[in-house]
Amino acid sequence: MAHIERLTVYPVKALDGMDRETSEIRPGGTLALDREFALHDADGDAYNGKQAVEVHDLTTTFVPSTRTLTVDSPDDRCEFALGSEDGRARAAEWFSDFFGVDLELVRDTDRGYVDRREMGPSVISTATLETVASWFDDVTVDGARRRLRANVEVGGVPAFWEDRFVGTDAPAFEAGGVRIEGVTPCGRCVVPERDPDTGEPTPEFRERFVERRQATFPDWADPDAFDHFYTLMLIARVPEADRGKTIAVGDAVEVVDG
Repeated sequence: MAHIERLTVYPVKALDGMDRETSEIRPGGTLALDREFALHDADGDAYNGKQAVEVHDLTTTFVPSTRTLTVDSPDDRCEFALGSEDGRARAAEWFSDFFGVDLELVRDTDRGYVDRREMGPSVISTATLETVASWFDDVTVDGARRRLRANVEVGGVPAFWEDRFVGTDAPAFEAGGVRIEGVTPCGRCVVPERDPDTGEPTPEFRERFVERRQATFPDWADPDAFDHFYTLMLIARVPEADRGKTIAVGDAVEVVDG
């Protein structure tokens, strides 16, 4: 049976994710805690793994109740209370020193700093992660999960199930009474090409990915909705009427009319 297999949020954009048993949909349409904080450079642009491979040298944990971020680097361990302006300022100073760039740590509790801020959670199936991992000798399913960084993982469905929710006459799906509508496939950046632990690039990752993605493109997907084959994962939206509701691991997933 199709169901929510995993819910993952990334409290600080670009840093480690954390699994949740339940997640409320925020007023902005994203999952609570997801990308609530982000590092911005002096121009106000997001600073993350696309700009800095050194992000892979960091291991982070986050305590939601206190908004406490613990950061382990090769030479240091620090804790920051991100719920206060002083804590965010201290964290920004530490990250600025670590990356060698003047950075600010910003906060948005309404929708977070997702890449496409007018949209909502990202969706992928467990079978998709298993299939992508099988394309590479040294990529595990958990490694694929950490490379691709989806919010909602759906079990009990075939690989590339999420591709059906974009394009002409695409359906939507519901989980826990929450309607989730596809908006666009997710074109990938350089980050999935790297080992999530070491930051080392996987040789010929993009080339093999594109070749295998094209060869396995499902019949139920609308090819006109995809600009290229270096694309994986669904970017979705939650209608305003369903914001404030909660979804949970184990919730049944049902495909509904678009």
